Amino acid sequence: MYPYLRFIKVFVGAQLGHRLKIDDVGELKMRVWPGDIDLYPEMNNGRHLTLMDLGRIDLAVRTGLMKTAHRMGWGFAVAGASVRYRRRLRPFSGFTLLTRALGRDDRWLYFHQRTVRGGQTCSSALVRAGVTSKDGLVPAPDVLVAMGANGWAPELPGWVRAWIEADELRPQR
Repeated sequence: MYPYLRFIKVFVGAQLGHRLKIDDVGELKMRVWPGDIDLYPEMNNGRHLTLMDLGRIDLAVRTGLMKTAHRMGWGFAVAGASVRYRRRLRPFSGFTLLTRALGRDDRWLYFHQRTVRGGQTCSSALVRAGVTSKDGLVPAPDVLVAMGANGWAPELPGWVRAWIEADELRPQR
């Protein structure tokens, strides 16, 4: 089940929180609840990704991207992710979710997200996401111009470029 109460808390907290620049790191303090765990018991791998959605929502609100998207009638879509799980997150343990926009290409925005507990990374993800309109994908440079961050085009790290290249080699059927 989608964590709607957490979504509301994150959304309202982001609106009340301080603004961030597009390349600032968003930080959310979270806790593993019984609905997050699997049979082992630890936070379920799918829940890691669901909570990372909330980190990107927090960043989108605090950078002004969400307001821009609402004004333009745009939506958001994840187009790919690569996740690494390193350490278990046990029931009721607290952790921090860190979200950072790494860069963009002509189509996509790329995010790096990490769950951290006690200074150690528990999981990390590279996420490719796009902004959509009724006509399809909105080019990333157009999104940035609309939100007042035109010219933001840091060079993607080599490991991200390698992931993009590897993903292009994957069979489409």
